[in-house]
Amino acid sequence: MKSMRVIEISKPGGPEVLTPATRPVPQPGYGEVLIRLAYTGVNRPDALQRAGMYAPPKGASDLPGLEGAGTVVAVGPGVATPEVGAEVCALLPGGGYAEQVVTPAAHCLPVPDGLDLKQAACLPETFFTVWSNVFMRGGLTGGERFLIHGGSSGIGTTAIQLAAHFGARVFATAGSTEKCAACERLGAERAINYREEDFVDILKAEGGADLVLDMVGGSYIPRNIKTLADEGRLVQIAFLEGPKAEVNFAEIMMRRLVVTGSTLRPQSVAAKAAIAAELREHVWPLLSSGRIAPVMDETFSLEHAAKAHERMESSTHIGKIVLEV
Repeated sequence: MKSMRVIEISKPGGPEVLTPATRPVPQPGYGEVLIRLAYTGVNRPDALQRAGMYAPPKGASDLPGLEGAGTVVAVGPGVATPEVGAEVCALLPGGGYAEQVVTPAAHCLPVPDGLDLKQAACLPETFFTVWSNVFMRGGLTGGERFLIHGGSSGIGTTAIQLAAHFGARVFATAGSTEKCAACERLGAERAINYREEDFVDILKAEGGADLVLDMVGGSYIPRNIKTLADEGRLVQIAFLEGPKAEVNFAEIMMRRLVVTGSTLRPQSVAAKAAIAAELREHVWPLLSSGRIAPVMDETFSLEHAAKAHERMESSTHIGKIVLEV
């Protein structure tokens, strides 16, 4: 069996535990394809997995890496598309820090017109996450006030562009003047430097947020609830500050608020295929026409995955970090 270069997590810990290794090339099963990766995206869940805080789902690769782009080199039984030789970007169950990876064919999407493989590798994890949580779960519509925390992150830059395109009034938080300026260039009506201003006061002066997308958690949870307009929705997708908070549920009842959230990786193959189908219909034409685009930060070689994690965890980046395979 052929072998390939990979980056393993040698033990739970900091970026230094990411270790180059060699493994057999995986083989696609029913409904799966094998992709020779050109680039793979770096995401916060990779760092959580590396730290021992986010175990892979049963049956998934123990290697980090949840998205990538490259060429289909083999297909399993039951696969009609994509065909061998097709260039695709794909949501991965894991295993992206490697030269080749297996994923369900239904989680592959074509590389949008005008984008290269490096840009395409940045799309799946963030676009699947944003579309499913902001539009499918959160129900954002044109004219609504939308607050996104971490506006300069990969999730944030994607959410700002999509929400603005579909007619929402977009507000974003970020931690520096430079990051706030980047958010406003992407379509945010107002970017709030959370080190200097209170997002609760600013949104309440506008009538409250109809939807909040949060990845911070902790002390932000009760503040997000205060920020919501009556009948507003809070969608939680991560907990950089922790998952626990004290919440007054009487306020949720009296103001008819909705508190929900999701994580992408544990969802079924069918659920993620449904998100892929919606993206193909509603979002991929926007990427192909250039009306929205991934925001790129820095590229590292696969062997320098530890440096990529250091960059991500420094929170100095704007947009997506990728590994060149």
